[in-house]
Amino acid sequence: MQMTDMAIYLLGVVMGSWLIFDGAHVLAKGKYFGPPDPGPWADVVRAIGVNPFSLGGPFILLGCLWLVSIYALFSQQPWSLVFSGGVAILSMWYLPVGAVISAIFLVLLWLR
Repeated sequence: MQMTDMAIYLLGVVMGSWLIFDGAHVLAKGKYFGPPDPGPWADVVRAIGVNPFSLGGPFILLGCLWLVSIYALFSQQPWSLVFSGGVAILSMWYLPVGAVISAIFLVLLWLR
């Protein structure tokens, strides 16, 4: 496995797993893991009138999409590049860490 592939795999699995974990945490505990106030992404969500603490389900769904995208890439599905790129673009709102990981992921996909 090339370094680019390993980095893509690692970033995708970490991002997907974290989103699933954090989404389940907010559903179970009413707050995200970590500090009481979520990161800057919550301001983006509040600006469009959505309560950030109501997004546990969408977090889990997005995390699952990340894991599906990694599976698709490494099982060489014909739709995997478009799907994976779309998932990364969908994750750009998750500031700052999600946006950075998504941007790096997109660059690595392009380099691949």
